[in-house]
Amino acid sequence: MIKKWFICLCVCLLCISISPVYATELQLAPNASASLLMESSSRQVLYANNEKTKLFPASTTKIMTMILLFEAIEKGSLKWDEELTCSAYAASMGGSQIYLEEGEKMNVEDLFKAISIASANDACVMVGERIAGTNDNFVKMMNEKAKELKLVNTHFVNSTGLHDDEHYTCALDLGTMAAYLIEIGGERLFQTTSLYDSYIREDTAHQFWLVNTNKLLKSYQGADGLKTGYTKEAGYCIVSTAKRNGLRLIGIVLKESDPKVRNQEVSQLLDYGFSLYENKILFQKNDVIEKIKIDHAKVPEVEVIVKEDVQYIQDKNDTTKVTYQINYTNLVPPLKKGEIIGHLLLMRGSVNIGSFDVTVKTDVEALSFGEKVVQQLKEFI
Repeated sequence: MIKKWFICLCVCLLCISISPVYATELQLAPNASASLLMESSSRQVLYANNEKTKLFPASTTKIMTMILLFEAIEKGSLKWDEELTCSAYAASMGGSQIYLEEGEKMNVEDLFKAISIASANDACVMVGERIAGTNDNFVKMMNEKAKELKLVNTHFVNSTGLHDDEHYTCALDLGTMAAYLIEIGGERLFQTTSLYDSYIREDTAHQFWLVNTNKLLKSYQGADGLKTGYTKEAGYCIVSTAKRNGLRLIGIVLKESDPKVRNQEVSQLLDYGFSLYENKILFQKNDVIEKIKIDHAKVPEVEVIVKEDVQYIQDKNDTTKVTYQINYTNLVPPLKKGEIIGHLLLMRGSVNIGSFDVTVKTDVEALSFGEKVVQQLKEFI
């Protein structure tokens, strides 16, 4: 009896000693002070470590600068071919620069190339002054946009990322900013951020070669952006994005001690995401989801379509079925194609994992008063 009890005890102790090996938590990018992996369209966080910790962003700050640039373009208050004039203040910027001189003219497209490829501080200030009137006003706009995006631990003092103790952000906020920039920038953004090198002042005697600080563009499959950064206080930082098989991921590491380690560890984050997750499309833009009857409409049935691809991120090891339901908010004719009439909700079990606008496939006219009377009489008869 004692022998049997002793054997059982040994087995239990053996199991206890083995179990922590399997319970070890996943640790990616171990040398970074903070890290994050996010799916771009849904902004779903796939991995995070110290993601809300306040850190210095260095030139990853320029993601917010580019956001305001693209918003100004979208509103029509700024144009790509518009020529701006460099102020004395913009020309005085140190750090990474394209050596703009006071009074020099350069169009917005070339300034954007200088910002996104070569991280030019002078170009940032020049653009900011044009958008907001003064550099200080532009910084105010940056902080207002931070509030609008519901950033959790961010405060800007400048548009460049040059060090200031009161200029900070966190990995989660950088992920949110990057996802929003990708949303509004689209292919126009990637036309430039994916360039490993380019030129400005091409038709002058002062042609300037821009070389991208993001070396992953040449070493990582699918990489096409987004922004690196370095100061002594911030260390080596990167907000990187890559797309494979329809899945776009954003990988972030902050305060690395070495640029090679930074690139290796953000690549590790992206590898993890691409190996475990895939992009699923349930419906494509303009697909008919269902046909419904709308009271007092001239047609007996109305086709309901989605305004954009209905897609979601699937863990390859998760077998939980994804379903959908449609909540209608406006079914009173007349209705125009493109007008939002409700929302398609994606559900994984009881959890809502996405919401997509639905509209009608064609315009829906309303019955006239006389037609309504005739319809009611037919129903009565």
